[in-house]
Amino acid sequence: MPSLQTPPLPTDGLAIEITQPGPPEVLQTTRRPVAAPGPGEVLLRVAAAGVNRPDLLQREGRYPPPPGATDIPGLEVAGTVVALGEGVTDWGVGDEACALVSGGGYAEYCPAPAPQCLPIPRGLTPVQAAALPETFFTVWTNVFERGRLARGETLLVHGGSSGIGTTAIQLGRAFGARVLATAGTTEKCAACERLGAHRPVNYNEEDFVEVVKDLTNGRGVDVVLDMVAGSYIPRNIECLAREGRLVLIAFLGGTKAEVDFRPVLQRWLTVTGSTLRPRSVEEKGRIARALEEQVWPLLEAGEVAPVIHATVPLAEAAEAHRILESGTHIGKVVLTI
Repeated sequence: MPSLQTPPLPTDGLAIEITQPGPPEVLQTTRRPVAAPGPGEVLLRVAAAGVNRPDLLQREGRYPPPPGATDIPGLEVAGTVVALGEGVTDWGVGDEACALVSGGGYAEYCPAPAPQCLPIPRGLTPVQAAALPETFFTVWTNVFERGRLARGETLLVHGGSSGIGTTAIQLGRAFGARVLATAGTTEKCAACERLGAHRPVNYNEEDFVEVVKDLTNGRGVDVVLDMVAGSYIPRNIECLAREGRLVLIAFLGGTKAEVDFRPVLQRWLTVTGSTLRPRSVEEKGRIARALEEQVWPLLEAGEVAPVIHATVPLAEAAEAHRILESGTHIGKVVLTI
């Protein structure tokens, strides 16, 4: 049984705070108190933290943390357990873990609900593990649970070179689906193909609707994972096969669209979507256990791997945000401590 007795914690640690809504420059280093973990939590000494688009939105003042969450950004971390909260029995001091958190990842120390922690897959570094939780939780729950992607079906992934996209391509392929992916440059399309996309589509040069119709002999795809929305929504519906599923996870192209819903009825389509951050600890814990059972073995076997575009020191978090905003990245940007 893990002991609740732990070495003394430092009184404070380095963290990145959002001084006011604005550009990357509003991210500044600060010192924050290191608090003991609460009931059901572990405290991690962070080795690395993933950077995600919701962090950018929070910095701009467009995605506030949920009630009770810290104002420090950062939704995924990897590191070492240094303290256990009351009631935690599945983890011990010294264990290495990665975790999905509701905030606080841009810091030397970060509390995490124990059910949302996962062991670092064998063979992966903490930097690689820090790139897993946000994207893998998101892809699993949206593509395989809400989207019900099955072996032999066809998946269309928009933003194929993003952190979400590179994960969705690999998991779709690993679970026996044919994957199509959109991206905006030749280099990004090539990266999608290397990861297992059957056919990358350069959306600046081709109409993905026409490509889908051509590749499927007019049938369409079974699942679309879309982070663009806006004008893509009616085009996505046009791409779907009978009983196809459109899963929305972000609105980079806007939250509104004019849609003819007749095909939804005629082809028995499903339009769905979800968010991750507001979910309960119990819900996130359930997803974590599904990942540990279904996906962690693929990571440990090398069949799936996080794609790391760049690593940036924690104190230079503003630069990490600039990289993400530039749109030139392929895969994830990770802060290191």
